[in-house]
Amino acid sequence: MATAAEQLGSRLNFGAFDKAKELKQRLLFTLGALIVYRLGTFIPIPGIDPTVIGDIFAQQSGGILGVFDAFAGGALSRMSIFALNVIPYISAAIIMQLMTAISPRFEAMKKEGESGRKKINQYTRYLTVFLAVIQAYGLSVGLESLNSSQGAAVADPGLFFRASTVITIVGGTMFLMWLGEQITARGVGNGISLIIFSGIVANLPTALASTLELGRTGALPVLVIVAFLLMAVAVIAIIVYFERAQRRIIVQYPKRQVGNRMFGGEASHIPLKLNTSGVIPIIFATSILLTPASIAGFSGGGGNNTLGLITSYLGRGQPGFMIVFALLIAFFAFFYTAIVFNPAETADNLKKNGGFVPGIRPGKNTADYFDYVLSRLTVVGATYLVAVALLPEILISRFSLPFFFGGTSLLIVVVVSMDTVAQIQSHLLAHQYEGLIRKAKLKGRRG
Repeated sequence: MATAAEQLGSRLNFGAFDKAKELKQRLLFTLGALIVYRLGTFIPIPGIDPTVIGDIFAQQSGGILGVFDAFAGGALSRMSIFALNVIPYISAAIIMQLMTAISPRFEAMKKEGESGRKKINQYTRYLTVFLAVIQAYGLSVGLESLNSSQGAAVADPGLFFRASTVITIVGGTMFLMWLGEQITARGVGNGISLIIFSGIVANLPTALASTLELGRTGALPVLVIVAFLLMAVAVIAIIVYFERAQRRIIVQYPKRQVGNRMFGGEASHIPLKLNTSGVIPIIFATSILLTPASIAGFSGGGGNNTLGLITSYLGRGQPGFMIVFALLIAFFAFFYTAIVFNPAETADNLKKNGGFVPGIRPGKNTADYFDYVLSRLTVVGATYLVAVALLPEILISRFSLPFFFGGTSLLIVVVVSMDTVAQIQSHLLAHQYEGLIRKAKLKGRRG
C-alpha cells in the first residue's frame, strides 16, 4: 500500500495548477511584471538619436559593452529608461554585504532579525540611488561625446540633457528595484534574478539566428557552430549536476526518556551544497567589471590615458579581464558562503538541541569540522564557477560568437530556472498538503 507521501508525490503534477489559485495568481503577477520590464527596455531616453547609438553598439557588441547590454536585455544598446538595469542595486547589495562582514554596527544590525534586515534594505536603497546618479551622469557625459557616420548621438547636448538623462535613468533603475522586490514578495522566484534572466533569454533567439547566419554566409564553419551548440548543452548538464551536488553531514540525536516513553534517537543530516553561493559570485564579479570598463567604452578614451588602459587590459577576451574575473568569482564564492553559512552558529544550535556529529565532539570541534568541510566544498565550487565562466569565454572571444552562449549567461539562466521551478514545486506541495489536511478533517467530523 502506498504511503501518504507517495500518494502526495504522485498527485503533484501540472494538473494541480487548476486548483492552486494562489500559485496561478503569483505566476500571472510575475509574468505581467516581466512584460512591463521588457516594454520599458524599448522606451528611449529623450534627446538621443537611436540610429547613432545602434551603429556604435554594432561596432562594440563583442566587447564589454555587449556584455553589459546582454544583462540589460538590450536596454543599453537602445539607450532606454532601463539602460542601467539593476546593476546599481547589485553593486549596492555587494557593498552592504561587505559592510555586514567588516563593520560591527552593521553586523549587530543584521543580528536584530526582521527589523535589522529592513534597516539594511533601506540603506541598500539609498546607496542604490547614489550609485545610479553617479553612473547615470557618467553615461550622459559619455553619450555627448559619441559620434558615428550618422552624426552625433545627442542632438542638443548640455546641462538640460544631462539632468533629464540622470532623472530618467535613475527613475528607471529605482522602478526596476521596486519591481524586483514586488516579484519576490507577490510572485514566484527572486525578482532581481528573474529580471536579469528575462533580459538574457529575450535576446537568445536573436543570438542564435545571428550565429546560424554566420554559418550560412561561410564566416564560420558549420562544424564549429555545431561544436559550440554541443558545448552549450554540455555546460548546461555540468551546471545542473554541480548545482544539485551536496555533502550530507550526518547528525545524531540522543534518546531521552519522558515518563514511560522513549523519544529521540533518530538520525538526520545537514545538507551542504557544493556551490552554496549559486550564481551570486558571477553576477557580483561581472557588475564590478562592467562599471569602469563601460565608462571607458563610452568615453572613447585612447591608449594614452587611464580609461584607454582599462579598455585595453580589461576588454572582453583579454588576459587581464580573465584574471580579474576569475579572482573576483573565487573571492565572492568564499565571501558569500561565509555569510550564508555560519559554522559556529550551526554547531551551537546543534549543541543546544542535543544533536551531534558522530565522532566529533559538540561545540568548537563541530564548528571546526563544519568549517573544514565547507572550505573544501567551496574550493571545488569556486573552481567550477571559474571554469564554467571562463572556458566558454575564451572560445567565444576567439570565434566572435554572441555572449549568450557563454558560461556566465548559461549559468544564470539554468540556476534561476532551477530556483524558480523549486519554488513552484514547493507551492504545489504546500497546496497538496492543505488539501490532504482538509480531507482528513472532513473524515474526522463524519466519523
